Amino acid sequence: MTETLFPPRPAPVVPVTGAAGFPVARIFCVGRNYAAHAAEMGHEVDREAPFYFTKSAHALLQSGQDMPYPPRTEDLHHEMELVVAIGAQARDIALADALEVVLGYGCGLDMTRRDLQAAAKDKRRPWDTGKDFDNAAIIAPITPAADVPALASLPITLSVNGAVRQSAHLSDMIWSVPEIIADLSTLYTLLPGDLIMTGTPAGVGPVRRGDLMEGRIGDLAPVVARVV
Repeated sequence: MTETLFPPRPAPVVPVTGAAGFPVARIFCVGRNYAAHAAEMGHEVDREAPFYFTKSAHALLQSGQDMPYPPRTEDLHHEMELVVAIGAQARDIALADALEVVLGYGCGLDMTRRDLQAAAKDKRRPWDTGKDFDNAAIIAPITPAADVPALASLPITLSVNGAVRQSAHLSDMIWSVPEIIADLSTLYTLLPGDLIMTGTPAGVGPVRRGDLMEGRIGDLAPVVARVV
């Protein structure tokens, strides 16, 4: 092994219910995967194919930890999402086989510096500073796929200080989990350790210091974080 100048950063690890931890390699995010959310952001739904952006694995924050309000923004938004944990390699995988590579599912928050994202959009620049920053991916413990029956029928909600902000069903997703995996595997070789955040329903909005966020999807472990 080549000697390194300093120790490599360890991979962030997400707990898995009843199993060892899940070391996170990459985080893929699906944009505008709920029609009502696309509409509230002023966009038409693109039904030809999903589109994606990424977050660094080191943007991950464990559920239950405080989220420091990030710098250089005055408009931090919550986006509640289903997270898919990949447990096997997938390249050009068939739609019918896509769920075979899923290790499990979890609740996640795609936190967004909305003002920086909007400024980037206006200048036709990448969204990185609005989407990929410290603590921008808040992930709850993963539930094994075998313990999650009837996934598409599950409700997805996000409350801030006890008041519901987002409420929908996973069946409202434009692109289903198998469709996302099959499509994404034509762009990347998906590998164990990859996470996919599958998009957010309508109702996104700002949070401020002191706000407590709690997101739920059926009986999956909730994602909880306070902004400090």
